[in-house]
Amino acid sequence: MQVGMKTKKRMVYPEMSQSQTSAGAIAPRIVPFALFMTFIGIDEFLHFLRNQGMIVLTDHFFLSLYPVKIAIVGSALWLYRAAYVEIKTRDLMQLRTTLISLMAGSVVFGLWIWMIWPFAIFGNLSGFDPSVFKDDSFKYFMIMIRLAGAVIVVPIMEEIFWRSFLVRYLTGPSFSDIGIGQMTIASFLITTVLFGLEHNLWLAGMMAGAAYNLLLLHAKSIAQCILAHAVTNFLLGMYVLITKQWFFW
Repeated sequence: MQVGMKTKKRMVYPEMSQSQTSAGAIAPRIVPFALFMTFIGIDEFLHFLRNQGMIVLTDHFFLSLYPVKIAIVGSALWLYRAAYVEIKTRDLMQLRTTLISLMAGSVVFGLWIWMIWPFAIFGNLSGFDPSVFKDDSFKYFMIMIRLAGAVIVVPIMEEIFWRSFLVRYLTGPSFSDIGIGQMTIASFLITTVLFGLEHNLWLAGMMAGAAYNLLLLHAKSIAQCILAHAVTNFLLGMYVLITKQWFFW
């Protein structure tokens, strides 16, 4: 059974160039996400070595990895920018849908800070605490980088991978022949679960994944999903800075 599909007939969309319908269209949507996850893996591995007493690394070192990660992932997105024909900023001119996206992002934020039950947490919530930096200028720089990464780089990178690529890849044999917002029940559920498992707050992550998938189903727009995701991360960032509950970061 397919959700949002009027026909199973193979379709080619005019906004897709010939290069976009080839296997080469996959790399631009996977590489930035793979780089991001690689940095997370390196961070976890180095933390493990430090906890085992095998290496000596300061908290400053781990926090300083974030700007490097964002710079590399952001550079990859910029290099591949011509490939992202599915991101249409004109979609944001649909004011009713944009309002829904803003509301969706806000609701996800509200639920995210509520769903912190012990059973819904995977691993340790160490967070990103800039107060370890004594120099105020550097501390504020790190905060701005963190916000920029969370509000700009991460929503673009994740929505391109999860909502533009993986949902469509799991829906049909050739993802670029699947329209934006078309999905099967299986692709909806699989991406929801995997999106949740990407986060320490795994249940909140699944909630967010389901919300963004539902928005995609309604709006048929990656730009709207990016907007909703950015709103969630912006509100979460403001909440963290105000309450100093750094584990949310």
